[in-house]
Amino acid sequence: MNRIEKVIANLAKNNMCGYYVDSKNDVVPLIDTLIAEGSTVAVGGSVSLFECGVIDHLRCGKYNFLDRYAPDLNPKQIQHIFLESFRADVYLSSSNAITEDGMLFNVDGNSNRVAALCYGPKSVIVIVGWNKIVRDFEEAIHRVKTIAAPKNNMRLITGTYCYTEGACSDERSGNGCKSIERICCNYVLTSYQRQKDRIKVIMVGENLGY
Repeated sequence: MNRIEKVIANLAKNNMCGYYVDSKNDVVPLIDTLIAEGSTVAVGGSVSLFECGVIDHLRCGKYNFLDRYAPDLNPKQIQHIFLESFRADVYLSSSNAITEDGMLFNVDGNSNRVAALCYGPKSVIVIVGWNKIVRDFEEAIHRVKTIAAPKNNMRLITGTYCYTEGACSDERSGNGCKSIERICCNYVLTSYQRQKDRIKVIMVGENLGY
């Protein structure tokens, strides 16, 4: 059994449904089979969704898309979309890491994404490149601190420690990040779902996102 097969088998043990596609170009045709026309759909912040063409596809008119990326939205309107997303039929996002034993690890600043993963939307579709597979929880934390957080801070142009230094500050030393722009506020490990197959994970055989 290869690494991706192992992850998908362990997702099933954790009551999550796993899929595999070879390429990011295969993602949209698959999600089209998982989302009924007319569904209310929302998304979390994700570079991977853009890379796979998912955001453009959701704007095609087949769905009621709660588009957090629509131009000219003000902060109040974006906050309204975040709250309405909990009522969505389908919520799409990526994940910061996925362990070989089928657990999702995510770290957020606003935390609307991790909140929706935990509760609210009827169905959640997580799109993950194979670069995000890690051995275990410890490796997942290391990946966020050394890869995901620094790169996302560079993308968002924050003033955080990892934006300037390229890695997370050491929380255990008592000198952890105190920036108001900190994007690592809530750490969520999704290890099991009571509602079978509510979370569907699409594994992609390419590097995606951070």
